[in-house]
Amino acid sequence: MKGRILVINTGSTSSKIGFYDAGEKLFETNLTHSAEEVAKYESVMDQTPMRRDAITDFLSEKGIALETIDVAMARGGLITPIRTGVYEVNQEMRDALMAGKEGVHACNLSALLADDIAVMVNEARAAAGIEEKCRAFIADPPMADEMLPEVKISGLPEFPRRTLFHALNSRAMVRRYARSVGKTNKDVTVIVAHMGGGSSVSLHRHGLVIDTNDALGGDGPISPERAGNVPGFPLVEKCFSGNWTEAQIKKRLVGRGGAVAYFQTNDFRELVARAQAGDQEVETFLKGFCISFAKYIAGLASVVCGKVDAIVLTGGIAYNEKITKDIAERVEFIAPVVVYPGENELESLAENGYGILAGEFDVHYYHPDHF
Repeated sequence: MKGRILVINTGSTSSKIGFYDAGEKLFETNLTHSAEEVAKYESVMDQTPMRRDAITDFLSEKGIALETIDVAMARGGLITPIRTGVYEVNQEMRDALMAGKEGVHACNLSALLADDIAVMVNEARAAAGIEEKCRAFIADPPMADEMLPEVKISGLPEFPRRTLFHALNSRAMVRRYARSVGKTNKDVTVIVAHMGGGSSVSLHRHGLVIDTNDALGGDGPISPERAGNVPGFPLVEKCFSGNWTEAQIKKRLVGRGGAVAYFQTNDFRELVARAQAGDQEVETFLKGFCISFAKYIAGLASVVCGKVDAIVLTGGIAYNEKITKDIAERVEFIAPVVVYPGENELESLAENGYGILAGEFDVHYYHPDHF
């Protein structure tokens, strides 16, 4: 592999970056931004210059000359639904991220930062007499939508099912599995269960993600911080009880649901330890957690009539053998279960960057009316 790639993944109070040279990761770091620092800005999007300076200052400290960067890869933000794949950052994408019509989240900053830094790199390259341009890209944004029309049907026409899932890591894990069996992602049908602070389960067939859940919209399995699917009538009664605001209900579903709602912790290592020490209430919850994933996996398998090549368990919770073993036992009748633990987001972005440099991936261009 040739080329040097800067990878950017922004969170609410941190900017995670990685730097790769000829396919090897030279370093990875998490640049934290204090609550006091973040509080200075009225909107998360106003933090762009501050975070950009933090990244470029760190690169300078590491002795990385800007003109040596070939590609800036960024985590995708909340934009109008598009197909999976690699997209070059353009003005239309910048405008959509700034407008925040699909939601305002710190992940929206990643593409802006990559594009800003690419401009700085090209200024440095011009001064050094280097003609080749550095370019900025996103890969597999979370709102990527390739769902079949029939799986978008819900029980109410005004509430169609929609997609918001861990597209970046899930797609990378399908490519990883396909390589392990001597195939490409277009040759396999795989179900990927991503288990992290939020959770998503996605069905990949012939390189497309034809069904998944809305991991930020109250749809899907239980997760450490999210409730997943809950009974409808009790939720409606809670909404109209007069005791909860809309924001509080949403936070209860996404942020303070799941394990946090039951045990006031999102740390599954702690919960597994408590279960192994004999805490029956925690043990019952963990079984319910695993069953919720197994049900969702089996449900997605039905979309393709059970013709699944593999089931991949990934995300931070996949490091826990007790959890992965329980889920595997419940779904291995469908297809072999493979465990690829970790979030893998920086690695996935770097993989896409090298795919661009090698001409292996088609580059797409965002337009808000793409669909």
